[in-house]
Amino acid sequence: METITLDEAKEMIRAAEERSDEIGVPMCIAVVDGGANLLGFHRIDDALLASISIAQNKAYSAVTLKMPTDEIGDAAQPGEALFGIGNTNDGRIVTFGGGFPIESGESVIGAIGVSGGSPDEDMTVAQAGLDALE
Repeated sequence: METITLDEAKEMIRAAEERSDEIGVPMCIAVVDGGANLLGFHRIDDALLASISIAQNKAYSAVTLKMPTDEIGDAAQPGEALFGIGNTNDGRIVTFGGGFPIESGESVIGAIGVSGGSPDEDMTVAQAGLDALE
């Protein structure tokens, strides 16, 4: 199975850090491989301590469910198909923005998770990491 490499993870983290600096919000950035194993992690100075596990769990959620965490959140609302999913996997499933799967063709080969700002800020920084692979 193809998976993201350490060099690619480093490239993504560098790009995400640059975007975090541009918007002035210190972030935690996590990249996992296709098996949800932590491949790279970076905590910018003064990023919230709670964001360490949140970023890692956003990446975990995105790779294990093969969808962005904001979409998981939409599907986890009362009456929707994934309602209650946030209580599964020992509470590791995150249902708000900041996590994106990394795709290669039809396959999910990893994920990035970012935490430290609002969900929109986290998604912006995570997207910058994704864009570094293009």
